[in-house]
Amino acid sequence: MPKDISVSENQESLTPMKTNVRQRIFYGLGDTGYNFLFDMGQLYLLKYYTDHLGLPSVWAGSVFLVAKVWDAFADISVGTWIDSRMNIGKNGKFRPFIFYSAIPLALLLIATFAIPEFSLTWKIILAYLSYMIFGTVYSIGNIAYGSIVPAMTKNSQERTILASFRQAGGTLGLLIATVAFMPIVWIFDNESTGYLVAVCVFGLVGAILVMLSAKNVKENYVVKPAQKVTKAALKKSYGALLKNRPLIILCIVNIFTFSAYNVKLAIQIYFAQYTLQDTSIIPYMGFFAIGAVFIGTILVPNLVKYVDKVWLYIAGCVIWAVADLSAFFLVDSPFSFVAFASLAFLGSSFINTLNWALISDAVEYGEWKTGIRAEGLVYSSYTFFRKLSTALAGFIPGIVLAFVGYVPNVIQSESALLGIRGLIYIYPGVLSIVTMLVMYFYYPLWNEKYKQVIGELSKRNSQQ
Repeated sequence: MPKDISVSENQESLTPMKTNVRQRIFYGLGDTGYNFLFDMGQLYLLKYYTDHLGLPSVWAGSVFLVAKVWDAFADISVGTWIDSRMNIGKNGKFRPFIFYSAIPLALLLIATFAIPEFSLTWKIILAYLSYMIFGTVYSIGNIAYGSIVPAMTKNSQERTILASFRQAGGTLGLLIATVAFMPIVWIFDNESTGYLVAVCVFGLVGAILVMLSAKNVKENYVVKPAQKVTKAALKKSYGALLKNRPLIILCIVNIFTFSAYNVKLAIQIYFAQYTLQDTSIIPYMGFFAIGAVFIGTILVPNLVKYVDKVWLYIAGCVIWAVADLSAFFLVDSPFSFVAFASLAFLGSSFINTLNWALISDAVEYGEWKTGIRAEGLVYSSYTFFRKLSTALAGFIPGIVLAFVGYVPNVIQSESALLGIRGLIYIYPGVLSIVTMLVMYFYYPLWNEKYKQVIGELSKRNSQQ
């Protein structure tokens, strides 16, 4: 896509802009807000569908499959829209999308948990529609939020720091959502009412945090098309994605890791209720296990000073795989459940933190390889595959639960308990091993290669 690089970008490309503490904190809080809005669906919507709305588990899982595939294509459309904007005002290229989508997103979240008691057919239709529209609006804000990092700084270390703040913010959101959601639900005699009140609280706070993030981050490198984007230019931009090998590899491995991560989140409440017979352990598990993720987010930006990012990514896969595959055989109490979950989430924190830094690096690789810079399209292509993985994460549990004979709110059969245990441990453990192998053998942008790419790009831009 033709681009117009501002004078400030040319002058500062050799000494990339650093972000200040305020920007880092508010960028991270943006993901706290997005996790308040997004994690309600990943953590509790399947349970709401099956146990409160009365949807058969196959139909409940299919809602996630269809809605997330829809969202994946919405991500690509939104990324193209962002990159094609000609009229970029004083608020920047990305910030308006983040700010103005926040309130509609909160209202749509509430709608997904407020489906009336109609016939089963109408409840299924409304579940599809509400979650699909929610996902579309989420794409508008979150694609812009993820795409903004290359506009904030060109410094690889700074991007890792921002990625760590994002992971910390997202983890804080997930921690609070895990610890506080069900206690709000339990205040009410009618759990369906409790679900609705809880999502109202999280939706409102989430929207406020997202808007505060948009107001307090700064775009230092705004790159816009030099002319109106044509179909030929769009075709060229999409073609350039196929030459971006780091992007392609990251898209593939995130199908594995994000699916594994979200299946664990969705199934943990089933495991606690039916295997451990103690749902009160969920807030404690959230506090300790997700709290372990903060350790990872603190370690990663310090470790990348001495260890290649790809090696750290692989190390996270190893920790995750060992924890979950061991847990399948060893977890038989709330204590062991929390202990192994903590270790697994520590491993996943390495992966999830580094994802955001690596995808920003892929923007530079794509520009270096093809001469085309398209932050929104690169990021939306990446989230396209993440959405496909969340489609699987919602659909697979529904299918497996139906296959093993799961029946809501009764004592489960041995086959159902084994299916739940396999979903929470074997599924993510095996996929983390596959991810490790793909990254080791096929990922091309290790640190030395990245230094070469950014150095050549700096020289190229300084001569324009």
